[in-house]
Amino acid sequence: MAMKASLQLRVGTQLTMTPQLQQAIALLQLSTLDLRQEIQQALETNPMLELDDGFGEQTAEAVQDDDWASEIPSELSTDSDWSDTYPDHGASSGSGEGPDFERQAAGQSLASHLIWQLAMTDLSERQRQIAESLIDAVDGTGYLAQPLEEIRDGLRQQGLEGLPTREVEQVLLRLQQFEPTGVFARDLRECLMLQLAALPDDTPLLPQARRLVRQFLEALASDDRRLLKRRLGLDDEALEEVIGLIRSLDPRPGSEFAEVSGNYITPDLLAHHDERGWRVELNADALPRLRIQPDYVALVRRADKSQDNQFLKDHLQEARWLMKSLASRNDTLLRVGREIMARQLDFLEQGEEAMRPLILADIAQAVDMHESTISRVTTQKFIHTPRGVFELKFFFSSHVGGGEGEGDAYSSTAIRARIRKLVQDEPPRKPLSDSRLVDLLAEDGIRVARRTVAKYREALGIPSSSERKRFR
Repeated sequence: MAMKASLQLRVGTQLTMTPQLQQAIALLQLSTLDLRQEIQQALETNPMLELDDGFGEQTAEAVQDDDWASEIPSELSTDSDWSDTYPDHGASSGSGEGPDFERQAAGQSLASHLIWQLAMTDLSERQRQIAESLIDAVDGTGYLAQPLEEIRDGLRQQGLEGLPTREVEQVLLRLQQFEPTGVFARDLRECLMLQLAALPDDTPLLPQARRLVRQFLEALASDDRRLLKRRLGLDDEALEEVIGLIRSLDPRPGSEFAEVSGNYITPDLLAHHDERGWRVELNADALPRLRIQPDYVALVRRADKSQDNQFLKDHLQEARWLMKSLASRNDTLLRVGREIMARQLDFLEQGEEAMRPLILADIAQAVDMHESTISRVTTQKFIHTPRGVFELKFFFSSHVGGGEGEGDAYSSTAIRARIRKLVQDEPPRKPLSDSRLVDLLAEDGIRVARRTVAKYREALGIPSSSERKRFR
C-alpha cells in the first residue's frame, strides 16, 4: 500500500487550566494560617509586592504620665502591695477571689496549676523529680493515668536506680493534698475518699459516707438500697442524706481546668446584627493587605528587552495574578458565607435546635458554582457569630425525620440538639429511654427510628438511660 503525506484540518475544543486558575484554586482551599504563610513567602521572593502599611498596626493610647505620677504616695509601708494603691479595674468581679487570682486562673491547665503548687512545696531534689513524673502522669480529669510501677521503672531509667515503690507512694501522698481536692487519685474510690477526708469532722453522717465509699461503692452503683441500709444500719432518710453527700463530690476534679491548646482560629467572616438586620462581612484583620511597589513599577520600560527589565516584568505579572486570586478568593468566600447565613438565620436567632437541613448542592445552585468549589470554600474557613466561632461546614447537615406531608424538614444537628435538651430536662429518677425519646420527638413532628436516636445519643456522649439512672 502506498503511503503519502497529507494535511488535514480538525475543529475541536479543549479545556486548559491556566497557571492563574491553578493558583486561584490553590489559594481558595487554603486556611487563613496557611494563606498567611503563602503570602509571606510571596513577599520574600517577589520585590514587586509589599505590605499595606495599615495592616497590623494599632494606635496606642497615650499614657497619662501626669495622672500616674500625681497619685503615687510619697511613702508606702514595706508590706504594701500594688493593688493597695491601684485597684484592678480590668478584672470582672462576681467571685470571692481577688481579681489577680481570676486573671491567673483563666485558661490555666491542670498541669501548670499542679506545677505551681509543687514549686511552693518543701521537697528534696529527688522527691521533686518523682513529683514531676507523677504530674506528667495525671490526665485531664485529675486521675493518675499510669500505674505506680510504670512510673517507678521510668524514674529508674532516668537515673534513680533502686527506687522503691514505697518512696513513690510517699511522694504521691504529699501530692494528693494538692488542689483540686481528689487529684492524683488512682480510681474513683480513692478520689471520693480524698474529698471526704477533706471535709470537716463534724459533717453529718461523714463516717457512714466514708464506709459506703470504702466498702459498698459497687452496691451504690447498682442502686441496691436494701443492702446499703442493712449494712450501714441506716433508715431511708439517713441513707438518702449519705448518698446526697457523696453526690456532692466531684468525680472528675481536674475537669474544671481548661484544656490549653496551641491551636488558634482566626475567623474569615464576621456575622453581626445591626439596625438593618444580619450582616456578613470579611474579617479585615484575617489577612495582610498587599499592594504593588510603585517605585519598582516606574522602572519597568515596555521597549526594554534587557534581563533586568524582564525580571521586573515577570514579577510584576506574578504580583498582579496573586492579588487578583486573593480578591477572587475573598469574593467567593463572602458570597458563599452570606448565602449560608441567609439560610441559617433561625440558627443565629434561636440556636442549634432551629438549624435547617442544608447540603452543598443547595449553595452551589444559589451562587452558580460547582459543589467541589463550595467544598473547598467551606473547609477550614470559619465564621464568628454571636453564638461562637464555627467552621462553615458546621452549617451543613443531612435531611432527617420529617413528618407526614412535611418531607424531610429537620436537620441532624437540630435533632441532636433536641435530644440533648430532652435529656437535660428529664427527671433524675426516671431517665428517658431511647423509645421514649422517639415518642417525644414524634410529638414535635420529627419521625426517626430508635436506632437513629441511639446513634445521635452516643455521638453526643450521653450514656444510656440505665447508666444515667445508675450515675445519679
